[in-house]
Amino acid sequence: MTQVDPREVRALLRSCNQGALGTRSVTMPGYPFVTLLPYALDGGGAPLFLISALAEHTRNLLADSRASLLVAETSTSPLEQPRATLMGHVVPCDLEPAARERYLSYRPEAADYLQLGDFRFFRMGIERVRLIGGFARMGWCDAPATGWQPTATVERELTAELARTAPAGVTILGVDADGADLRIAGVVRRLDLDEPAGGAEALRQALYAGLPRIAPPAGEAPVTLA
Repeated sequence: MTQVDPREVRALLRSCNQGALGTRSVTMPGYPFVTLLPYALDGGGAPLFLISALAEHTRNLLADSRASLLVAETSTSPLEQPRATLMGHVVPCDLEPAARERYLSYRPEAADYLQLGDFRFFRMGIERVRLIGGFARMGWCDAPATGWQPTATVERELTAELARTAPAGVTILGVDADGADLRIAGVVRRLDLDEPAGGAEALRQALYAGLPRIAPPAGEAPVTLA
C-alpha cells in the first residue's frame, strides 16, 4: 500500500472545481444518491457548496449529513488519473462576508443563485480520504490537515497587494499557505509553493518569488508579474 501524502489530496481538490456528491436517499431509503455539484474551497481547504432548498440532495443532507465527494481530473484515460473520494459530514453554514467574497471570486456565477433566495451554503467536514494517485498507487489518509493558513484579513490584504502588480487579464482569486490561484485570460492557473508557508510574511515573499513561474495557457504569450 502506497503512503498517501495529504498535500497531494489538497492539490487535487484545488485543481478541480466540481465533484460527484453521494448522499443517503430519503426518497429511496438505503440507496445512495449521487449528483454532480460545483464547489469552491474555503480558506482552510474545506469544500463549499451552494445548494437550492429544492434539490434532492439538500433533503438528503438535512436528514443525514454523512456524504462522500468524488473529485477527479478530466482525462481521456480516467483510470490513469489521480482521483479522491472524501468522506465526511456536509452541513449548512453561514459565511462571513470575507468568506462569501472568496467563494464568489472562484464561482462568480453563484451571485445569480444567491439572488433567488432559496440557495444556502453547505460545508464539508472531511474525516477520511481514499486517494488513487494512478495505477496501483492508492491509500487512505485522515482529513488533509492544512497547518497554518492566512486569516481572512491577511488573505484579503495579500490578494489586493498582488492584484495591484498584476497586468491586465490576470485576476488573483485567492491565496493559501500552499500557494495561490489566478485567472489568466479566462483560465484558472495554480501557483504551488515548494513548501507550505508558516506565516504571513513568509507567504508574501514566497508568492512574489513564485509568480514568475506561472505558465500561460496554451497559445497565450508568457505573463510576467512585477
